[in-house]
Amino acid sequence: MTSNHTDCHYCLQSLRGRKYAIREENVYCVRCYDSLFANSCEECKQPIECDSKDLAYKGRHWHEACFKCAKCNRSLVEKPFAAKDELLLCTGCYSDEYSSKCFHCQRTIMPGSRKMEFKGSCWHESCFVCQHCRQPLGTKPLITKDNENFCVPCYEKQFAHHCYSCKKVITSGGVTYHDQPWHKECFLCAGCKTQLSGQRFISKDEHPYCEDCFGKLYAKKCAACKKLITALGGAKFVSFEERQWHEECFNCAKCSVPLADLGFLTQGNDVVCHRCGSA
Repeated sequence: MTSNHTDCHYCLQSLRGRKYAIREENVYCVRCYDSLFANSCEECKQPIECDSKDLAYKGRHWHEACFKCAKCNRSLVEKPFAAKDELLLCTGCYSDEYSSKCFHCQRTIMPGSRKMEFKGSCWHESCFVCQHCRQPLGTKPLITKDNENFCVPCYEKQFAHHCYSCKKVITSGGVTYHDQPWHKECFLCAGCKTQLSGQRFISKDEHPYCEDCFGKLYAKKCAACKKLITALGGAKFVSFEERQWHEECFNCAKCSVPLADLGFLTQGNDVVCHRCGSA
């Protein structure tokens, strides 16, 4: 601005016909204004005079010509830029140095664009899709198989096991019986319908039974101890004339010697060793 009637507020020299600047309603000649108020340029460290454009960012100032990318020196005036460790960088240089790479296409995820993160990797939003139907996953539930991501419906159609009993998808856990998958809650005793998952059971005609039901329906009782003879744990038993014994119960009725690997005689309902039978 040019004045015709006032003096510089600082040096008191006349401003008639001279350029001046106003600050807080006071007028200053250009020299006084620059010495008192001009900001120092971050790049060249020289004052930014009042007749120069002052570009400011987060409390720092630059000449227009000094406002450049710290790496490629291209002007940042009226262009998008990013700051890193107090350095200003154009978006291209910033991306090359610091931006994440998309796990799918391996291209840079540019600053300002939406980035999807999952298990320590990053994707462009448009690249983060179901491997089967190619629909965006966004924040939807997903399942990973062989480093590929699937939406839940596609995963179930392609890979999930279906329960042999209820035919519904088994999403986690489950039981395998006769090479067929079951929900834990569907794997029941064929007799009393109690859950067998994690319990001892016996198979009969491809059906699972709890020990109690199997004993009631199929198991024989030991002629000696009267307890059920089951196949749990691979137990061995002895059968003779429609009677059965646990192997450890098949002993001489008189001297208690084990008879499983010896010859024996019968005396009434008892079995005895040859020595006791001949006495």
